[in-house]
Amino acid sequence: MTHLFRRHLNILSASVKGSLPVKRLTQLAFAGISCVLLLTACSEYNKALKSTDANYKMQVAEKYMAKESWDRAIPLLEELIVLKRGTAESEKVNYLHAKCNWGMKDYTIAAYYLSNFVRTFPKSVYAEECAFLSAYARSLNSPNYELDQTDTRDAMDQLQLFLVRYPTSNLKDSCNAIIDKMRTKLEVKSFHASEQYYNMKNYQAATVAFNNFNREWPNSKFREDAMFHALRSQYLLAVGSVEDKKVERLNDAITAFHNFADAFPQSVLLEDALELNQEIEAALAIETRKNTP
Repeated sequence: MTHLFRRHLNILSASVKGSLPVKRLTQLAFAGISCVLLLTACSEYNKALKSTDANYKMQVAEKYMAKESWDRAIPLLEELIVLKRGTAESEKVNYLHAKCNWGMKDYTIAAYYLSNFVRTFPKSVYAEECAFLSAYARSLNSPNYELDQTDTRDAMDQLQLFLVRYPTSNLKDSCNAIIDKMRTKLEVKSFHASEQYYNMKNYQAATVAFNNFNREWPNSKFREDAMFHALRSQYLLAVGSVEDKKVERLNDAITAFHNFADAFPQSVLLEDALELNQEIEAALAIETRKNTP
């Protein structure tokens, strides 16, 4: 480091004499100072790693955490977890380690360490925060609705468990907001999955899927569309059915119409539904005449 200072002092002298432009001097001086600071930081970090003084390791780890240098703090805290095991300071060390992993934004690993902290120190003053962050980390791993929603359901389970454990928590509203967001994602996935059956002209599967959707999500904003598609799917299934099943399925389609009309008497789709019902009743009348001796 002394060598670096001397080198930059020489550059300064040369600049004063006019041999270097001021802009270039500024760049070199800044580079030199940066190098010195970097070497100092590296020296401190390596010294802390090699040190047998647990208090010094803790001091340096907290210093790096304050700078959000999580990748530097984690190795020191991992050593401290071993050194402080069984002591009164173990709780704080494990908490800081879990928070560092949260800071790294690797939410799978963060969720693991945060939930592990809650299991190990259930009575800790940090337990509530870690339980929430663990569940929140799982929600941040939740993918787009087109993909598998295992992480979404897991996040919802953990958030609901948090509300059971901490019913008076100040984080209650945040939990409910995240749960609502996760629930909406599952709702959208379910509706689009039903639509896919309809678009593939698999009307039997579409009918079942839309009816299941309406049972599972009775207050959905897609309910009107889902009930109308259930009606149309039931009608298309009926008219394409073999003779033995046609009458039964046409009657099911009429039931689907009445369910839709009762639920949405002012719907913009009601006119289309009425036309469908007329076609269903006409088809049913033909089938009835055919089956009348």
